[in-house]
Amino acid sequence: MDHRYNQLVAWLETIFKRNDIEVKPASADASFRRYFRAQFAGQRYIVMDAPPEKENTQPYIDIAAMLRRMGLNVPAVIAQNLEQGYFILTDLGPTPYLEVLNQHSVEALYTDAIAALVRMQAAGRDYQQRLPPYDRALLWKEMQLFRDWYLGQHRRLPLSASQHTLLDNSWNYLCDQALAQPRVFVHRDYHSRNLMYSQGDYGRNPGILDFQDAVEGPLGYDLVSLLRDCYIAWPRARVETWLQQYHAQASAAGVVAGISLDQLRHWFDLIGIQRHLKASGIFARLHYRDGKPGYLKDIPRTLGYIMTVAPDYPPLRPLVELLNTLQVMEQSV
Repeated sequence: MDHRYNQLVAWLETIFKRNDIEVKPASADASFRRYFRAQFAGQRYIVMDAPPEKENTQPYIDIAAMLRRMGLNVPAVIAQNLEQGYFILTDLGPTPYLEVLNQHSVEALYTDAIAALVRMQAAGRDYQQRLPPYDRALLWKEMQLFRDWYLGQHRRLPLSASQHTLLDNSWNYLCDQALAQPRVFVHRDYHSRNLMYSQGDYGRNPGILDFQDAVEGPLGYDLVSLLRDCYIAWPRARVETWLQQYHAQASAAGVVAGISLDQLRHWFDLIGIQRHLKASGIFARLHYRDGKPGYLKDIPRTLGYIMTVAPDYPPLRPLVELLNTLQVMEQSV
């Protein structure tokens, strides 16, 4: 394959003291990380290749330990080479939620995912202050990706001064609403590509991946990542049922004590708009900067969430009118 792959295999042979290890690609990643599945003599492991000049892996190690102490099913680090950026991890299985989600499986899978999320938020109280804050600067920076990479680079739309001001006003409103929410342990990418269908030897369902960017942030962020997934969409009525299911469980766990379902729905909707602005920009950036065009096909879904939900909130109606004027849905891919 390449130099890093050959170096990785040599390191595995040294760690396991054998030369019959089968190493195959397991998955790609939106970052610079790569994952391989290593197998020999009935044993199986995931190997992460995270080039140290491009990836800071210490948060992965630290947050994995936190989540495991919460009783969640995340990879354990079996061995590590921080200098070269190689890690041997326990295998949570070969099947992400996205590959098995359908009308028949979704209730059981989402029941497990909601229960795990409530556990993370309840048990995460002991750890959340050790995480970076999801503050105004970060929230704003993420939404700027939409302006810079989707509107600017992908659609090449010149914006007037008044249109820039309108976006600024919308960003400020969304930041205010995000910062008004209770603060919890936020995985930050809690969706169908990062949740693994895990059973038997693979541990409790779901297996949880890609948690290294966790922050202390808004209550509704991970919930909307799950229920208004960037990679698969469900009818609004069904999402409402799951929202109610989460509210009942999170209330019992003390996560949303004193917070009404209506208030939760309000926060859920608005942090979802922030997330989908960010995601639309990231998908465009992955294409133009990183040479990963496959994510462009997901932009209509993320824009669709914005255009469906934002009209319900008067401060965001000017944003909807602007996006309609710019015809953002017309040439999304």
